[in-house]
Amino acid sequence: MTYDRLVCAHCAAPVSEGRCPVCRASRERLKETRGQSPFSQLSPPTLLALLVACVAAVVVVVAGRFA
Repeated sequence: MTYDRLVCAHCAAPVSEGRCPVCRASRERLKETRGQSPFSQLSPPTLLALLVACVAAVVVVVAGRFA
């Protein structure tokens, strides 16, 4: 998730605006962690599709060994 969609629980403003110290701290923390995982920029449906594809590939490989 990107910080431009997050709403601060402290001031109820978008975190990307950085209106309060809590927003600014969260924004900096999210900037520091950005790009650490290759899957962090993928949407949940995309991750689910990738998981289903991996499971299907494993099933095909296992079925091929026993055929």
